[in-house]
Amino acid sequence: MATVDADGFAGDVVGAVAHQQGHQVAEFFHLAVAAGRQFIGLGGADRGIAGRAELQGIKTRAVRMDDNFVINGSKTFISNGQHSDLVIVVARTSDAPGSKGTSLILVEADRPGFRRGRNLDKLGHLSSDTSELFFDDVTVPVSNLLGAEGTGFASLMGELPQERLTLAVSLMASAQKAFDITWDYVNSRRAFGKTIMDFQDTRYKLADLKAELSVGWAFVDQCLEKHDRHALTSADAPIAKLWCTEMRGRLVDSCLQFFGGYGFMREYEICRLYADARVQRIYGGTSEIMRELISRSF
Repeated sequence: MATVDADGFAGDVVGAVAHQQGHQVAEFFHLAVAAGRQFIGLGGADRGIAGRAELQGIKTRAVRMDDNFVINGSKTFISNGQHSDLVIVVARTSDAPGSKGTSLILVEADRPGFRRGRNLDKLGHLSSDTSELFFDDVTVPVSNLLGAEGTGFASLMGELPQERLTLAVSLMASAQKAFDITWDYVNSRRAFGKTIMDFQDTRYKLADLKAELSVGWAFVDQCLEKHDRHALTSADAPIAKLWCTEMRGRLVDSCLQFFGGYGFMREYEICRLYADARVQRIYGGTSEIMRELISRSF
């Protein structure tokens, strides 16, 4: 099975950069991934920095030597790090200030000097490996540069609205799943001679959750329609990401409560959904950063 990183961001970046590079590059990436010949990871966050929100602080360096780049540095929180055949590395290729010196470079996993670190032990998302990666004098040809040199940060930032909308769609789907399995459970589980659904408090709480889901679906559908028209604003995607992540966290917590002690058992899907929900207020831009972005649109 072919894959990109767990939140879909590498796919967004690869697709955009491949399109910029022309038909042959696009065909290589799309066919290799679609056919299952290549697993791709995005090496964005350096060890010791907060994540993609702090990409301007990248310290991984790629030094030009004749027709090659020599890469040194390390990455963390890399989805598919244990399995990637190809890694898109965000590296500093010049001393230009801020984001201007960053580039995207493709590194094949069989290059000498490339090492995979440990598979990080996470709270949730256990089906997706998350790893540390190390680059010790890894040499790649200049042709492995994706896009123009110095445009890496712009390529990453240009795909953030789509990434956040992608996250919002998946969040709504998982929130709906949590609601649906809870609905089934409260209609079958009995206590004090009647189903859990027969209690007024249960019905009212589920009504609140249904209302929150409906609001989320409506706004995400609106954002998808705007995105299709290339009219998605700089505030729309952060609003969708903020609302959906915070709503999903509230919803799955409320749903788990209906399961009682069984909800704390990993064999129950609601337990796994609860564990998976927490990171979504962090990756793809934290809720605090989403609020900051939204505030700039006032």
